[in-house]
Amino acid sequence: MITEIGIVAGDIWHFLDQHGEVTLSTLIKGIDKPRDNILMSLGWLAREGHVILQQIGGDYKINLKKINVQD
Repeated sequence: MITEIGIVAGDIWHFLDQHGEVTLSTLIKGIDKPRDNILMSLGWLAREGHVILQQIGGDYKINLKKINVQD
């Protein structure tokens, strides 16, 4: 199960990289994986500080956390 969560986390990362900020419902529709797996993977990414979640009404907005790179 941990391996599947990691794979789905990668799918989420790539989806957000391509589409920018999306709602949770859009993310679930855009990734062809079980909803529970998406939620577990999203929690993992949030805990690791890779995504930002904002509750907006009855949904959530999700985007990748921007990393500032110093030259």
